[in-house]
Amino acid sequence: MLTTVQSAGLFGIDGFLVQVECDAQNYLSDFEIVGLPDMAVKEAKERVRTAAHNSGLRFPSMALTVNLAPADRRKEGSGFDVAILTGILRCGGVIRREVDLSRACLIGELSLSGRVRSVRGVLSMCVAARDAGLCEMYVPVDNAAEAAAVSGMTVYPVTDMASLVAHLNGQKSIAPYVPAPADAAAAPLAALDFADVRGQFVAKRAMEIAAAGGHNILLIGPPGTGKSMLAKRLPTILPPLSFEEAIETTKIHSVSGILPNGTSLLTARPFRAPHHTMSAVSLVGGGAIPMPGEISLAHNGVLFLDELPEFPKTVTDSLRQPLEDRQVTITRASGRVTFPCSFMLVAAMNPCRCGYFGHPTHPCTCSPRDVKRYISGISGPLLDRIDIEVELPSISYDDLTTPAAKAETSTTVRERVMRARRFAADRFTDLPGVFCNAGLDAAAIRRVCVTDDAARAVLRGAYDKLGLSARGYDRVMRVARTIADLDESEIIRAPHVAEAIQLRTLDKKYWN
Repeated sequence: MLTTVQSAGLFGIDGFLVQVECDAQNYLSDFEIVGLPDMAVKEAKERVRTAAHNSGLRFPSMALTVNLAPADRRKEGSGFDVAILTGILRCGGVIRREVDLSRACLIGELSLSGRVRSVRGVLSMCVAARDAGLCEMYVPVDNAAEAAAVSGMTVYPVTDMASLVAHLNGQKSIAPYVPAPADAAAAPLAALDFADVRGQFVAKRAMEIAAAGGHNILLIGPPGTGKSMLAKRLPTILPPLSFEEAIETTKIHSVSGILPNGTSLLTARPFRAPHHTMSAVSLVGGGAIPMPGEISLAHNGVLFLDELPEFPKTVTDSLRQPLEDRQVTITRASGRVTFPCSFMLVAAMNPCRCGYFGHPTHPCTCSPRDVKRYISGISGPLLDRIDIEVELPSISYDDLTTPAAKAETSTTVRERVMRARRFAADRFTDLPGVFCNAGLDAAAIRRVCVTDDAARAVLRGAYDKLGLSARGYDRVMRVARTIADLDESEIIRAPHVAEAIQLRTLDKKYWN
């Protein structure tokens, strides 16, 4: 007796459909799973047998063969348990043969008691099932909100195997999941506001420009000047995630297993702040089974590297290609996986190891050689990929005691950022894959960065005096384009160029 049910697996951040073929014959009792399963899938034999007994379901004493097709593609994880047991029970007559499962996909891990546990990557699997023409999803109850984010699918939240069998046999129905209204507010960011940062008006202006154009930014200053505070508040002035961005970001977090249970779609832009002791694999992604790294978890959000010189040079240099390509490709024996990683890099650092090089009142204890050795941990090619560099001076007493009510809030700054992005949006309609000025390539810069004569004169002087590279010139033009957008000007004028150049000169001071 042969039955077939549908399930889904993962490869990278994408799902693929898996046909679970179950065959039962009246031979000596046996149970085999084939179809290139990994160890977690092979161990499903004991999980499904015990789960059936503890759920009061008759497990057939027959020779059982389960094939996971396509058989030449490796199957990983425990999400096939529910589909395997459903197919077996259908072979054994516990689930009626006439039940139509041809357009249903079953996903979930079984506990020994028969309860259905959540699995990672349900959103990606649900997208794959929809694209294959399926219209019903049976998923763990903790993953139901995630699966319901995919339009055109009826999602059934399954708590245990007994209730699933009763539903399929028409004895007691499982109500389809109805998603709650989306809450547009980003609750985790509610306690953070730009008004909390006293003074640092130049740095705040730089952060606003970075947010409006999606630019990478480097903050340099002594301890206690607000570098980390500014970085943590950057997501509060960024535009909200679009639906497409939310889907892609949620898929990455779901595949990584860090999406909170009951979450449908992420509404807040990711903010990742890894410790400087991390490895290159943790940052970029990898492993025997390739998994997203921090740069992919920060996709459509912010990656904050505090104390940048403390990161190993091999780690920071591994950012160079992803910052350009907005994706990272990892090749292993099992195959090649590409993860998206379009993020804003925010880096913060002290000017030296003690932190007080160039401080007006606090003496620096580092020798010139120590200062040079400290900052030389950051390579020139990485600096060349950072659009904005800003120095944060020590905060004056007057700035520190200014009432917070007089400072601009994140809401006010965010409105200007969104207005600038709306002003620039029409410009990107003919530029596929470009959503902000930071994504403009050299050809697009020549098309959309129109300057007047005064701006060109300023650019020529800066190019010769500062010795800008071709990439550095492009960076200045992108930032100048964003500053013009904040002024709602289609023409880039001399003040826009001058401010952009001013935000690119610190590398000459510290990395002369």
